Amino acid sequence: MKQQILIVGAGFGGVWSALSAARLLDKHGRSDVAITVLAPQAELRIRPRFYETDVHQMQAPLGDLFDAVGVTFIQGAADEIDVAGKRVVYTDAQGQKSEVTYDRLVMATGSRVVRPNLPGVAEYAFDVDQIEAATQLEKHIKSLRDLPESVARNTVVVAGGGFTGIETATEMPARLRAALGEDAKVNVIVVDRGPKIGAALGEGISPSIIEASEALGVEWRVNSSVASVDADGATLANGQRIEAKTVIWTVGFRASALTEQVPAQRDALGRLHVDRNLKVIGQNDVFAAGDVAYAATDNLGNFAAMSCQHAISLGRYTGNNVAADLLGVEPIPYSQPKYVTCLDLGAWGAVFTEGWDREVKLIKEEAKQLKSQINSVWIYPPAANRVEALAAADPLIPVA
Repeated sequence: MKQQILIVGAGFGGVWSALSAARLLDKHGRSDVAITVLAPQAELRIRPRFYETDVHQMQAPLGDLFDAVGVTFIQGAADEIDVAGKRVVYTDAQGQKSEVTYDRLVMATGSRVVRPNLPGVAEYAFDVDQIEAATQLEKHIKSLRDLPESVARNTVVVAGGGFTGIETATEMPARLRAALGEDAKVNVIVVDRGPKIGAALGEGISPSIIEASEALGVEWRVNSSVASVDADGATLANGQRIEAKTVIWTVGFRASALTEQVPAQRDALGRLHVDRNLKVIGQNDVFAAGDVAYAATDNLGNFAAMSCQHAISLGRYTGNNVAADLLGVEPIPYSQPKYVTCLDLGAWGAVFTEGWDREVKLIKEEAKQLKSQINSVWIYPPAANRVEALAAADPLIPVA
């Protein structure tokens, strides 16, 4: 009987784990190890693009790619991680309970935005976290044209001034005008706890965010937070009222709750502590990749962020090392010392930075061209060609 590598999740971490594990098995000419991916859909959802329009297109099918590299796909949603029994219980596409066993497990179940228990947030706030939610928001924006003219109809409140909030907010003026007409007087307001505009992303990048916000007419309410949401707007913690038919929640990301079923240490965001080979500390047979891994990127005290930049690289290393663990060959310790950001700032352009201190290297159109290349090419999986796909999964290929 073949030994089984089971990967739970088909996001960036899961997909690249599968490809990298297949690469190492191929390199050693081994056919006695099976690789299985368990996920709700055989598609990679391009989550970094969910702030854009045409969200329903932001996915890449995986069936042919998995077939090309010899990866088995099981459609289902994991419910129970039984580490002691080395099995995962899941609900299949027909709603029936089933289970799959493993010799080595890769947790790659991603993260989600966590909405706070504030009045009206669950009922009335939108988000761009999952493809279904982002598609719902897009339909809502298009439907605004059917409402009578009002300040509330033309206003969007974005709760949170981090990466997702900024990209969502700076894209929104163009999206609103596409729905309401080029001459519509639109209002986009970012509500952020930070002391000043772009505070979450640091001093270096803040001037570009300020300039873009001013050019696009995006307003910021800093040192503030949303206290409640209703069908007609948001009330801030200081009692201020903003009339708005659209409130978008972008703060409070946390690792998948499935990590809580793995007996191990987790960080404040629920991510599993892993060693340099990305094995979960305290577990012999469990690895973690992507947003569920609390992994040191270097020896300077930096840790992987919840981003596709890190998830892709984590996946490549995790897949290699989980296969190496079964084959009894040397793993490759995870290392990703280079860190970059490329923040989309709507029609103004973008800003590209290098290093954990976010030193600005490109702005406006130059950065926008790079962002377009990242979003449309670099973060997509390889074509369903075995040789090319396995070559692309080499963990020593730099991501950034």
